Amino acid sequence: MIRSWPGFLAAGLVLLSLIGPLIAVFLRAGEAGFSDLSFSAADQAALRFSLLQSFLSASLSVLLAIPVSRALARRRFRGRAILITLLGAPFILPVIVAVMGLLAVFGRSGILSDLLALFGLPPVQIYGLHGVVLAHVFFNLPLATRILLQAWQDIPAERFRLAASLNLRGWQSFRVLEAPMLIRALPGAWLVIFALCLSSFAVVLVLGGGPKATTIELAIYQAFRFDFDLARAAMLAMVQTLLVGIVALVALRHDAGQALGGGLDRVVQRWDASTAVARALDACALFLATAFLILPIAMLVWDGLLGLAQLPPQVWAALRISTIVALSSTALCLALAVPIALGAVRHPRLEAVGLLGIVSSPLVLGTGLFLMTHPFANPIDLAFAVTTLVNALMALPFALRVLVPALRQSEADFGRLADTLDLRGWARLRYLLLPRARRPLGFAAGLTAALSMGDLGVIALFADPNRATLPLQMFRLMSAYRMEAAAGAGLLLLFSSLALFWIFDRGGRGHVEA
Repeated sequence: MIRSWPGFLAAGLVLLSLIGPLIAVFLRAGEAGFSDLSFSAADQAALRFSLLQSFLSASLSVLLAIPVSRALARRRFRGRAILITLLGAPFILPVIVAVMGLLAVFGRSGILSDLLALFGLPPVQIYGLHGVVLAHVFFNLPLATRILLQAWQDIPAERFRLAASLNLRGWQSFRVLEAPMLIRALPGAWLVIFALCLSSFAVVLVLGGGPKATTIELAIYQAFRFDFDLARAAMLAMVQTLLVGIVALVALRHDAGQALGGGLDRVVQRWDASTAVARALDACALFLATAFLILPIAMLVWDGLLGLAQLPPQVWAALRISTIVALSSTALCLALAVPIALGAVRHPRLEAVGLLGIVSSPLVLGTGLFLMTHPFANPIDLAFAVTTLVNALMALPFALRVLVPALRQSEADFGRLADTLDLRGWARLRYLLLPRARRPLGFAAGLTAALSMGDLGVIALFADPNRATLPLQMFRLMSAYRMEAAAGAGLLLLFSSLALFWIFDRGGRGHVEA
């Protein structure tokens, strides 16, 4: 068997990296005196806006995902697999790039405003609450669709066959079979998306539009970066951690209830969806969802090609820095994920330590790490090291969810044979576990590299005026109204993120040499 102590050691390091900054935040707020840290009117407004935009974003995402996932569940057509794969693209898409694409479609100079101008109507105002909600729906509609699609596919084919034999069609079939499933699946999907929207930073930073559209996360950034009010930043960080922690805890403890029962895994035939009206509604839902996801990216690519010639030299330096940070974050994440995943095969609860990153906010961790390093060193000199660490911790939960099931399956299938051959320690890891975990390792590495490449979070706290990552440099170009150059930088960032993901994922899919 594989020894468990490396997993416990890695889990201890992760726990220290997550809890240490939170303790530093708590102590800093305590030094200032909790009674003196009043929750101002601006802070209350930020809290209300955080909850409001998260509620609206999560609600719209899951509601719009219902017709899209239902259409995918009951239709078979050429390109369906590609479309389902496309639904995962926004997850690895750099946030700042997606926002740039949304501006190209829905901004004052976007194609929608140009279309309205033909009819004498005013341009679209994307900044503010509606812009933040729009961007969050763009990111989370695919996630909600994938969750609900899985729930739809879990309904046994025999149930639909029985419904057809009872002549249940249209609304009757939906009420008997699909509505109970939605009642079980929707709360979990809504809670996950609500927690993600609470922790959103880059979207609100670009599209917030002023004091009336400020979240707790953005208020931390403002208190830290502009006012250098560490006590207020610490207090807001505590509030943010408490909010996200409560929602994430409820989401993890949510019980989806009992399924409709088992089946024979037959291909589902939907006799209730054979009408012309049903086919038209499904086609409309799929077309609108696809256009909503594809059009912003297509516009960014078009504008980016035109802006490549206007890229300043700082962009290429930022690309080099982002690549180094992304590769470093990937190496650190895998160095932590592999021993924790191996230990979780024998000790399942060990995985929970790595999953704590879900409830952690990058800005909260950044604030705590600043407080920890400020007395001993210049935090700006440690900006890229801190960014590497935070990115690795944020990607760790996703890497574990990919690696742990694969390693457990390998042990279940070949563990006895390995014991018979006396494969232990490094030999067992080299000849059994790592070769069979090559695909999930490649996917986890690609996902970590892509997420780190496009991150605009903690680096914003430690930003050096002379050095920046590519997402931060792109944001600076947008702030200077150099939109053509920003589009070119966005295209460069998009292809860099996708290239890193493809290289690692492709490497994991290669043939394993004996």
